[in-house]
Amino acid sequence: MSQKVYLGIDTSCYTTSAALLAEDGSLLAEARQILSVKPGRCGLQQSEMVFQHTRNLPRLVEDVFADKDCTLAAIGVSGYPRPLADSYMPAFLAGMSVARSLAAVYKVPLEVISHQENHLEAGLWSAGGPQAERFLLLHASGGTTDLLLCERREDSRYNLTQVGGSLDLHAGQFVDRIGVALGLQFPTGPALEQLADQTEAPLELPVSVSVRKLDVSLSGPATAAMRKLEAGADGASLALGVEHTLAETFARLLRNGAAAYGVRDVILVGGVGSNKYIRKHVEEKLAKRRVRLWVPEGRFSCDNASGCAAVAWRLHKKND
Repeated sequence: MSQKVYLGIDTSCYTTSAALLAEDGSLLAEARQILSVKPGRCGLQQSEMVFQHTRNLPRLVEDVFADKDCTLAAIGVSGYPRPLADSYMPAFLAGMSVARSLAAVYKVPLEVISHQENHLEAGLWSAGGPQAERFLLLHASGGTTDLLLCERREDSRYNLTQVGGSLDLHAGQFVDRIGVALGLQFPTGPALEQLADQTEAPLELPVSVSVRKLDVSLSGPATAAMRKLEAGADGASLALGVEHTLAETFARLLRNGAAAYGVRDVILVGGVGSNKYIRKHVEEKLAKRRVRLWVPEGRFSCDNASGCAAVAWRLHKKND
C-alpha cells in the first residue's frame, strides 16, 4: 500500500543531500555527497559548488526513492543561508530548481527555508526537542558560528534572532585552517577528531569570550595554534587542543546566553557540533548551571536534508 512521503533537499557549500520521511516522521532514506575539493585547498568557488550539486542531486533523489511504493506529499528545501531578507548564495539554486520543479509537477506544497533553519529542524527532529517556546541555538560550522534565540510562532515556525557568536573566524574555519596545516584533507573535521583521539593531553590554547559575554573570537586561538605547530607541536595534542578550546568557548557562550535570556534549553547543531569531545564537554559544563543541552545524532548535525524533510512533514502531515 502506497504511503505518503516528505522529501527534503539541501545544497550547501560542501554537501549535496536528499532525505525522505515517512508518514510517521521516521526516516525512510537519506543520501548525501560531499563535494570534491582538491588536496591542499581550503574551499570551492560558488560556480564549482553549483556544478557539483547539479551533477549530484538527480542521482541522490533517485537513490532515496529507489524501490519505494510512495506518494509525494510535500517538499522542503534550503533556499538561502540564513533567515534574512538579503541572505543569498548561488549554491542553493541547484536544490531550489529541482524542488520547485518537482513541486510543480506533482502539485504538492513546497516549504522554502534557510540552511540555518534546516539545521534547527534537523536538530529538533533528531534530538526530540527542546519543546520549550524559547530556547537558544548554537550553529557551529564552516560558514557560521551564530548564537540565536529561537521563539516559536503561531504558524509552528520559529523566529531566529542572532544574539551572539564569532566576531572573526567561524569554528569550522578554525578547524580547517589547523587541519589543512596538519596535512588533513579538507573538510578536515572528521580527520581532526580521529587524530585528537590518539592522545589525552591537549595543548593549551587561549579562549576568548568578549566582555559583552555573547561574542567570541577564534582568530587568536587559531594564530596561537599555528605558532605551536610551527614550533614542532605534536599533531594529536594540537588537534585535541583545538577541540578543547572550541568546547570551552561554546560552553561559556551558551552559559552566558542562557543566563542573559532566561532559558534552560539550548541546542547545538552544525558540523563542528557533531564532534563527540565538544558535545561531552559542553554538556557537562552546562549541567552544572542546570541548563540542558540538546544534540541531534551526529550524522544529522552535519549538513544534511533531514531538516528540510522534517519541516515539510511537520507543517503538512495534519493536512493530509
